[in-house]
Amino acid sequence: MCGIIGITSNKPVSSSILYSLKKLEYRGYDSAGIATIDNGNINEVKSLGRVEVLEKNISQINLEGYVGIGHVRWATHGMPSTINAHPHSTENISVVHNGIIENSISLKNLLIKKGHKFKSETDTEVIVHLLSEYMKSNELNETIIKTLNDLEGSFALGIIFKDKPNIIVGARRGSPLAVGYGPNENYLGSDSYALKSMTNKITYLNDGEFCIIKKDEIDFFDHLGKKVNKKVLQLSSNELNYEKGEYKHYMAKEIDEQPSTIKNCVNEYVDKINNEINLLNFPWNKEQIKSVKLIGCGTAFHSCLMGKYWFEELTNLDVDVDIASEFRYRKNKFKEDCLYIFVSQSGETADTYAALNLCKKNKVKTCSIINVVESSIARDSDFVLPIHCGPEIGVASTKAFLGQMLVIYLLCLKISILMKDIKREDYDKKIRNLGLLSDLVKKTILDENQIQSISNTFAEAKGSMFLGRGFSYPIALEGALKLKELAYIHAEGYPAGEMKHGPLALIEDGMPVVVIAPKDDYYKKTISNMQEVIARGAKVLLITNKSNDEIISENIWETIEVETTNADLLPFLLTIPLQKLAYYSALKKGFDIDKPRNLAKSVTVE
Repeated sequence: MCGIIGITSNKPVSSSILYSLKKLEYRGYDSAGIATIDNGNINEVKSLGRVEVLEKNISQINLEGYVGIGHVRWATHGMPSTINAHPHSTENISVVHNGIIENSISLKNLLIKKGHKFKSETDTEVIVHLLSEYMKSNELNETIIKTLNDLEGSFALGIIFKDKPNIIVGARRGSPLAVGYGPNENYLGSDSYALKSMTNKITYLNDGEFCIIKKDEIDFFDHLGKKVNKKVLQLSSNELNYEKGEYKHYMAKEIDEQPSTIKNCVNEYVDKINNEINLLNFPWNKEQIKSVKLIGCGTAFHSCLMGKYWFEELTNLDVDVDIASEFRYRKNKFKEDCLYIFVSQSGETADTYAALNLCKKNKVKTCSIINVVESSIARDSDFVLPIHCGPEIGVASTKAFLGQMLVIYLLCLKISILMKDIKREDYDKKIRNLGLLSDLVKKTILDENQIQSISNTFAEAKGSMFLGRGFSYPIALEGALKLKELAYIHAEGYPAGEMKHGPLALIEDGMPVVVIAPKDDYYKKTISNMQEVIARGAKVLLITNKSNDEIISENIWETIEVETTNADLLPFLLTIPLQKLAYYSALKKGFDIDKPRNLAKSVTVE
């Protein structure tokens, strides 16, 4: 959840570290810090809050040094404070850490008995004291190996040593860590995004590995200390820069990028000449897959739930959906003929990655739907389907959600034709409709004046509900999540028919309630449920699609009509007003839209 950076160079590094920390801030913004080595000393600067505060503090001193590490924090152990900010240092060693050390308390007690004094409340501080203890009687590599062996939990580490002023040590278990190669300098970072401004040559550490980085040389080692060779990946040039441009927020930009995201993804997977979906090198035939399980967290889970409806509608496969954080804590019955599909924007989500690892240990079929093709989940999956969204910086996911849904839908369609569960003419028609989707999303995005006005009511509300049936239910869940994430308003998504089984008791006079009711097979039932809510005093925002059919209800507060397409694809259009509702509600309240409180983009801790 935190972000780390390390640079060893032939020139001062503090300004480059600061720039990279700004890139990494989507991983955490509770505090930030830098440590460099200069004239035989470790110099450390830490600040509570955003990187801009750290930058102001550094501008008042002369922070020199050709080797340094930096950190942005999302708090786990210990409240946000300057003392709990990273790096954590002794006189001789400084450490930055992403992850959680699960046995930190027992290690801390042992170290206190040996005379070590602790300053912070964090689990990370035990690492620097362990290193100090082992360095008394061991060489560097042995010290690293012994320390890592003592740690339980997940970690990505960047370490510098006063007595070894030309190196940075990196190590990982569970949490991601990348190494970058540059001219007369080399880098360490939580992900490639932090390094892209400096290099397009990247290597990723595997679980259990560590590395020793010098400005002109990098050595990699396995958990036993044996040297290993690593493949260098070259990132494409279009991945190197991603700025807000004229947009006030990344989220606003990313909402507006959704038409091009959909267009790019369709172009990547659909052969328009032959009207066919291409999943190149798909490793299994139809006889090998009898069921599907979709696994994800948060927004990705909602895309998985959407996938369940599509798979049930278009195939005869057994379909299940699972929350990644719960998956490995049950007695799962792994099936050889089941395709396990893992969905993650970053490809580094700790819970999802752990679920994938469990599946790999049980030797079942794994497929990942991700945005970052160099990620851990992508590298460890049998088959990878990128969503081709480009970087998504806003913590609240928008374009990645549509991308995830689209790739799941494409996979579902392809499997349905392979299984002969769909007629060819229906398959062809659905593919043709996909070619129109980008323009329909664009038209929906352009209509936002009404949303801005409606958001004023939501911004003042204590709570809200989002209701839907069928395909609209996962969209209701996603809409509620967005309002919670951005506007800090208590919001819940429910199947519309479930309101009378308890949640109706929460309705108060004037409460804004979103009802997602496209004119599909569920329309009349959903409208009936909506009327029950209106009768209890709710102000209903109805989101439906344009149609010649009259809306069969009275006393609706506001209605938003999106464009019309086939029922399968309506969820893409219905999502747009909900994204904008959350955005403008948060804007009205003056909140930080790209960096909502207590959250981070890449959730790399359990």
